[in-house]
Amino acid sequence: MRVTLVKIAKTAYTKNCRMISKEQLLTTLKENHPDANLGLVERAYDYAEHAHSGQMRLSGEPYFTHVVATARRLAQWRLPENLVAAGLLHDVPEDTAKTPQEVEEKLKDIAMHFGSDIASLVEGVTKLGKVQYHGIERYVENLRKMFMAVAKDVRVVFIKFADRIDNLHDLDSVPEPKRTRIAKEALEIYAPVANRLGMGAIKGELEDLAFKFVQPQEYEWALGLLVERAPSKEEYLETIKKAIEQDLNKYHIPAISIHGRVKRLYSLYNKLLEKNRDINKVYDLVAERIIVPTVQDCYATLGALHQKWTPLKGRIKDYIAQPKPNGYQSLHTTVFCEDGEIVEFQIRTQKMHEKAEFGIAAHWFYVEKGKKSVEIDQHVKWLKDLAELQKNIQDRSKFLETLESLKIDFFKNRIFVFTPKGDVIDLPEEATPVDLAYAIHTEIGDRCTGARVNDQMAGLDMKLKSGDVVEIVTDKNRKGPSPDWLKFIKTTHARDKIKESVRKTKLSGWRLRNIIPRKSVKK
Repeated sequence: MRVTLVKIAKTAYTKNCRMISKEQLLTTLKENHPDANLGLVERAYDYAEHAHSGQMRLSGEPYFTHVVATARRLAQWRLPENLVAAGLLHDVPEDTAKTPQEVEEKLKDIAMHFGSDIASLVEGVTKLGKVQYHGIERYVENLRKMFMAVAKDVRVVFIKFADRIDNLHDLDSVPEPKRTRIAKEALEIYAPVANRLGMGAIKGELEDLAFKFVQPQEYEWALGLLVERAPSKEEYLETIKKAIEQDLNKYHIPAISIHGRVKRLYSLYNKLLEKNRDINKVYDLVAERIIVPTVQDCYATLGALHQKWTPLKGRIKDYIAQPKPNGYQSLHTTVFCEDGEIVEFQIRTQKMHEKAEFGIAAHWFYVEKGKKSVEIDQHVKWLKDLAELQKNIQDRSKFLETLESLKIDFFKNRIFVFTPKGDVIDLPEEATPVDLAYAIHTEIGDRCTGARVNDQMAGLDMKLKSGDVVEIVTDKNRKGPSPDWLKFIKTTHARDKIKESVRKTKLSGWRLRNIIPRKSVKK
């Protein structure tokens, strides 16, 4: 394991520029989908190869290497043949046509040769175009276009992720300022969207590749710490792994795999900022990940670990019973191991692991073709909400005003809190009891006077954490929210409702002063 993890840190996601052959692509697809229609993908490969013939990238590679790399990544994510074929064809209309009319003609040709579903996916990517930082207004318009397309068919974003990851690998050959723009888009837009869709591996790769170009000095500092500290930690984990294997055998718990994982570089950087840049306070620089067959085996493994080593107080997290809002499931525990070393363990089933890595994309492997998936609908509800919200904000200047709030509502990490009745409420990180009150009902928010968090009275500006049980205290005689709440609330919904109430109160006061005649004062 030592060689593997240090190599990951040092190479920092460098790209193998060798052309991926048709046979390699088909082999990857067949490994994950034995019944896949390989003939469809072969035809798409040949069609795209001919369409991009003679085109070159700034790196000096044939352009076709990019579309094949995009398609192979989709196959590695265990996505079906339609998406792999669309990955091969995704740049044909945009990069091989000169006019909008030619783009339409190429889309019609793709529909004729490959069917309406693949043509629709390619059209979604084509119309989405590139989200670019050419002035804030252009940025906003492209953001709107992106989320409208993705809300219509979430599969479009898988192709965009694969496309963007491959582009990030080639950023060294892209001139400034385009290089920084592409990297910022990945870090500020694509990675948060991947996170909301539960696609941990894709989010991590997007962040690490972009981090190098957005903050090069901080990247080198964090990378240096990782390379310096990882070897000794890895050596220790190899010893721990043997002890775990023996214990699991003793309790007759089958293990599919036990392996170390190194913390993603950008994730490590953010954790270091939280810990005042002290690497000694980061306990999960490397961690042991244990994959077992069933949920029962997960809890049995947790029990075995706690029988052997003492857990750190407050560091046991049950994301199986209480999944994260993006669907992530796993058991986490941090324990004092041999010689007092602190080690984090993550315990999950194979299916949980695939969902943690690929999120909503993993559903396409488990859900039968054409079958309606409730989980997929739940995952994309926020996208549909965002698209609907943008549709309602017709005035561009108003959209610009709310852009930062939208970033918090839709792109920030999510937490889940519980009402006393056990209802789960999904909120952005650092949300307060007031945000929760308005998420439950406007009337609850307007009449909110206090909150009990985990049976303790708390301030309305308290930052909530995942797993908190929160009871909102209300007063039916309260006439409305306090304008002061606008200083600390996080959600656009709460902000809008408070502003609306404050406006009504001011208007009502104006009417009382100006419409109701004052009694004349006798001299």
